[in-house]
Amino acid sequence: MDTIVFVETNKSGSSREAIKAANNLNFFTVLLTCRKKFLKDRNEFPDVHEMIFTDINDYDNLVAIIEKLKKTRKNIKGIFSFIDPFVYVAARLSEEFCQSDISTDAIYHMEDKILTRNVLKELPISLNYLIYKPTESLSSFLKTKEINFPLIVKSPKSTGSKDVLLAKDQSELISSMHTLLKKLPNEEILLEEYVDGPQYLVEVLVHNERVHIIAVIEQEITLFERFIVTGYSLLGKLNSSLSHSLFNAVSSIIQAFGMKNGACHLELRKATEGWKLIEINPRISGGAMNRMIEIGHGINLVQETMQLMMGNEPSLTKKDYKYVYAHYLTVDSKGKLIQVTGKERSSNYRGIEEVYIKPKKGAILQPPTSMGHRYGYILASSYYKETAKRRALEAAEEISFKIAATDLT
Repeated sequence: MDTIVFVETNKSGSSREAIKAANNLNFFTVLLTCRKKFLKDRNEFPDVHEMIFTDINDYDNLVAIIEKLKKTRKNIKGIFSFIDPFVYVAARLSEEFCQSDISTDAIYHMEDKILTRNVLKELPISLNYLIYKPTESLSSFLKTKEINFPLIVKSPKSTGSKDVLLAKDQSELISSMHTLLKKLPNEEILLEEYVDGPQYLVEVLVHNERVHIIAVIEQEITLFERFIVTGYSLLGKLNSSLSHSLFNAVSSIIQAFGMKNGACHLELRKATEGWKLIEINPRISGGAMNRMIEIGHGINLVQETMQLMMGNEPSLTKKDYKYVYAHYLTVDSKGKLIQVTGKERSSNYRGIEEVYIKPKKGAILQPPTSMGHRYGYILASSYYKETAKRRALEAAEEISFKIAATDLT
């Protein structure tokens, strides 16, 4: 029985769509998860044929599970994860059990933001940065290092804007570092220069060393307590200047990592002096990204990523060039969700492709401090960029989260 094993997933978004794609390709799907809630909600995962609750942080344990699966006549064709921090773990397993030609070393370095900076430090696309080690005296570190403000303070393993802070002066820097040291006392801290300019997300597949830019998305970032992306605009056709400069920038980064086969997404800012890499992750973006690319270009990127990793030829020809806008929904206050209204009305607006509401009644909602505190999205499409955005924002006006204040202490 041809089988694909997934190491963790979310209930929705790119990671879940990968499982659905594997199911549609007639693979037997196995999910390894440490989330007890998924077992409780087992009926909500019809595309998962076998769910195994286990410790996915123990590599030897995962090896033992894969070996047991093989003994039950499962022909394991691929082992994947679209969830941080398990992309590298899954790639290692796939390399061991499926003889996949995956660039595991590149994935390993991309998963850690300090290793990423070290790989790229000689390239003009990299940011200036400093590394604080927890064994150092914070006061002597601040005295001996040349620090220019504003800057970004982050954990090297941060994901989804968690543990990423802006420091505009010395006092905010000290406060930010104390916050991270309290939460992650034994981890290094990365300090990066802050650069201004429009930010783009670039989805990339690398096949036999050839770089394929699958999609380019403009990001709209809102500063709440953290930097949160609240809007994504997938671009239809790029002008030749943007396309050429982006391809050169991305290719230089991929070459530095030595990636021959794999997937990644890059966040780049177009600063005055040229492109600057904000971060890179060895997987497709989460949330609505796979759906956006499918609507805009007719490519199911999670499916083609799996095909590539299994040694097959990915189908990357763009069938369309629509603009797609994703508007993410957030709330202004903390409390218990009573009701969400307006979903059906917003779905009926012209050009609306999907309206997704994440939380269920009774969930505790809060203003965003990470990407995980976005509570839904609206996807709209058009052959005109501004029309797609306008449609999404107009439809979003119909959505209302009714929240009851409650004692959350």
